[in-house]
Amino acid sequence: MSRTKAQTRVHALSPHLTTHVLAAHRSLHPPSPQPHPPPSPPTRPTPHPLPTTMSRTKETARAKRTITSKKSKKAPSAASGVKKRTITSKKSKKAPSAASGVKKAHRRWRPGTCAIREIRKFQKSTSLLIQCAPFQRLVREVSSSQKEGLRFQSSAIMAIQEATEAYVVSLLADTNLACIHAKRVTIQPKDVQLALRLRGERH
Repeated sequence: MSRTKAQTRVHALSPHLTTHVLAAHRSLHPPSPQPHPPPSPPTRPTPHPLPTTMSRTKETARAKRTITSKKSKKAPSAASGVKKRTITSKKSKKAPSAASGVKKAHRRWRPGTCAIREIRKFQKSTSLLIQCAPFQRLVREVSSSQKEGLRFQSSAIMAIQEATEAYVVSLLADTNLACIHAKRVTIQPKDVQLALRLRGERH
């Protein structure tokens, strides 16, 4: 029994002894310092593989760039062609102006059309046909032969001119009738004399 108790005591004290023994051994024999391992070089991150769609888009972008660069190189030639076309068109437009010295052929109307046009124009109008200044001088000349120092208002001269033109128009209308009766187109002095005789105005 004594042996077994001693064994149990040794077994109970054995962990404490072992710890003390290990501490004394460490104090007597300290551990040698281990060299630090050299720093490992920085590792580059491995690039992720791009999908096939990205590679296709890059290829298409490069192709587009090459096409645009070719077009930009060809652009000046196209612009020069446009300028040449505009220059030629301007020259072609200016070509007739060089021959502008030659007058265009005047249109010749058939005989009688211009006369009929003038007749219709004057028949529609109501304005005076004789110029005012020459008619006024004639009136003053005739009146001075009758009496000196006569003065006329402008309205009086206008009334005389209106009456004179009405008389001349009626006389020429009768003269035209006499010309048509003679189966002619152009009036003659004898037609005027006949119209005056028929009207009872002999001079």
